[in-house]
Amino acid sequence: MRPGAAEAAAAVLNRCDVAVVQHEYGIYAGRDGAEVLSVLARLRVPVIVVLHTVLTTPTSGQRQVLEAVVDHADAVVTMSEAARNRLLAGYAVERPGEVVVIPHGAVPTDRSAPGAPDRGPLVLTWGLLGRGKGVEWGIAALAALRDLRPRYLVAGQTHPKVLAHEGEAYRTHLREQAAAAGVTDLVEFDPAYRETEALVDLVGRADVVLLPYDSSEQVTSGVLVEALAARKPVVTTVFPHAVELLADGAGLLVPHRDPAAIAAALRRVLTEPGLAAGMRERSAGLSAALNWPAVASRYRRLSENPVADKLFADRVVVTM
Repeated sequence: MRPGAAEAAAAVLNRCDVAVVQHEYGIYAGRDGAEVLSVLARLRVPVIVVLHTVLTTPTSGQRQVLEAVVDHADAVVTMSEAARNRLLAGYAVERPGEVVVIPHGAVPTDRSAPGAPDRGPLVLTWGLLGRGKGVEWGIAALAALRDLRPRYLVAGQTHPKVLAHEGEAYRTHLREQAAAAGVTDLVEFDPAYRETEALVDLVGRADVVLLPYDSSEQVTSGVLVEALAARKPVVTTVFPHAVELLADGAGLLVPHRDPAAIAAALRRVLTEPGLAAGMRERSAGLSAALNWPAVASRYRRLSENPVADKLFADRVVVTM
């Protein structure tokens, strides 16, 4: 961090009434993002910290930084019960009562425009692309689904950090895998960046959303929330946020790195009478609490809470 940067950032935030700090490893400079602590230490306004990642087995540096970030906060938000439980069980949190769960938000929509029948069902995976997304397992599942003529669309740019480190090596590997498996005609890569409206249109065309992620650590998934808010059937690996949100049957859970299980789950969603409709109905029950206006209302109430130093609803909120 350049000299004076922390002071300058804190000065801007201190002109507001409350700062909402999004914490994710890799966003901030320094080892394990430690330089954010220099800003937090200079804040005089109440601070709400939103935790995007809570690791089960952090390094000592990751643990120290996260605990220090939490210690600076007047209120801490996790986006799932799994994350809250993991934080309280595995980290030193002096004020557990100030840790609350507010879900990740999504654009409210009931738009639905499935893919054209002559092209077969559309299976969609989207988001920043990089190793760990598990797309290779989705591709490996396609051979067993050829009779359904699915179109597997992988949409999204390569993650900037991945791009800087290895270029498009992962995307190239996926293309080569599809060719070797003889499913090139079933896979499409779309690297375009989409604004909100275009993304809503894309998700609206999907018949099923596939999240074949490798990680068993993930306690927050914006893509999962957006899929459910759009009332789309979901097939996903068993990461914690998915287990939590899909407990009532809004999607199907499959083991990690298991193409056969993915293929079987996709076949069920696409062919089993009433299954997809039932998933959409259960998603509708979740979507009201996941749309951004509802989430914003939760943050507004939190900012009025005495825990956050008796903030007022009409104050200015800045997110960093």
